[in-house]
Amino acid sequence: MLFSDSCMSPLTHRKNKMVKQRQKKVHVVVLPYPAQGHINPIVQFAKRLASKGVKATVASTHYTANSITAPNITVETISDGFDESGFAQTNNNVKLFLSSFKTNGSRTLSDLIKKHKQSGNPITCIVYDSFFPWVLDVAKEHGLYGAAFFTNSAAVCNIFCGIHNGLLEVPVKTQDLPLHVPGLPPLDSSDLPSFIRFPESYPAYMAMKLSQFSNLNKAHWMFVNTFHALEAQVVKGLADLFPAKMIGPMVPSGYLDGMIKGDKGYGASLWKPLNEECSDWLEAKAPQSVVYISFGSMVSLTAEQMEEVAWGLKESGVSFLWVLRESEHAKLPGGYRDMVKDRGLIVTWCNQLQLLAHEATGCFVTHCGWNSTLESLSLGVPVVCLPQWADQLTDAKFLDQIWEVGVWPKEDEKGIVRKQEFVKSLKVVMEGERSQEIRRNANKWKKLAREAVSEGGTSDNHINQFVNHLMNADKNGSLNVY
Repeated sequence: MLFSDSCMSPLTHRKNKMVKQRQKKVHVVVLPYPAQGHINPIVQFAKRLASKGVKATVASTHYTANSITAPNITVETISDGFDESGFAQTNNNVKLFLSSFKTNGSRTLSDLIKKHKQSGNPITCIVYDSFFPWVLDVAKEHGLYGAAFFTNSAAVCNIFCGIHNGLLEVPVKTQDLPLHVPGLPPLDSSDLPSFIRFPESYPAYMAMKLSQFSNLNKAHWMFVNTFHALEAQVVKGLADLFPAKMIGPMVPSGYLDGMIKGDKGYGASLWKPLNEECSDWLEAKAPQSVVYISFGSMVSLTAEQMEEVAWGLKESGVSFLWVLRESEHAKLPGGYRDMVKDRGLIVTWCNQLQLLAHEATGCFVTHCGWNSTLESLSLGVPVVCLPQWADQLTDAKFLDQIWEVGVWPKEDEKGIVRKQEFVKSLKVVMEGERSQEIRRNANKWKKLAREAVSEGGTSDNHINQFVNHLMNADKNGSLNVY
């Protein structure tokens, strides 16, 4: 621990002296992809750096910058070329957005670097979302360190890294399966990221995922938002091509080690919370009795799947709190709110961390996005997996079969989880002997996640090594790869 409000030992005094040295010299800019699931973990990383005495600045787009507020963090703007409303201005054209961001982002990021250099507060390193490999080129042009930050699991990194480097082929026939990836269990079609499973349907996304590795061998560091105990074998599988440092879980400190005072939220939200309504409702419920349902900020269930989930919740008899975006409410069965009002609360948004941490929450029905996956593991909440696309499918396999903290219900031939299967999975997680085993596993991962980010933990040590290297390099002016 680098800060203490009580009597300080000689060791703490020395650490605080080091902090003051770093504050004068080391300045790290973090640059997230402008979507909530990417902003949250990289801003959290900035907070971790700031807690260790580094000057941390978030460089985000004009559209997202105003949503980012965190103590001891400076927020600066760069342009993606769509300053009014960001990605929405492109009519969901990923290729256009990334091209524009590279052109406009390179120019405005260079301007930001020059501005800080002229002000006497030069930037030491840029930590960039791995979707933006061009940032490394900008950093090198200005003689700065560059570090890639991956916001998905190490398992998913290994799959795409293997394909990029020609070690794996995208399976095109059933006989090509299961796919064998070093460090991972055999992957069947249903376990693969949808960009690989259906490459013809997502060419722009597939290109974006592979481009993350285009110049990665020239980066000074690569960080993954995971932790050693969770994915040690996975990282070892492609260590030569992907020597990543695990620095996660990037979940607010208040829910893990408590080392950052008052850190109970990510400090970046594009939506207004409705915390009071949720918390008041939860307070009236028994411990571990509530099923919490959320499919994240981007996933949209089909109307058919929405009905199956809705009727399954009603027929299961459980109390449930469902966070459902306003745009999705029309997919609910007619009169559904009135039918379930005695047991169910449906809201447009709530603070997910507070919900998962509440003693009344007994299960999380999730789309298995990586941030939600890490939050459920960090807070020890069992899951029912309803992945919809992208990397969520691989995350679900690990949650169910590898980490054994929940159940992934079987889909029918139309790709729909029917209500009977959904109800059965809810009961497995919430009731009976298997439920106790799942809960024990969830508590085990909660303990290991906390250990990883606590002082002396694997992730904390990796962050310290990074900070110490920057501090020492700043002294001697070297730019050696750590």
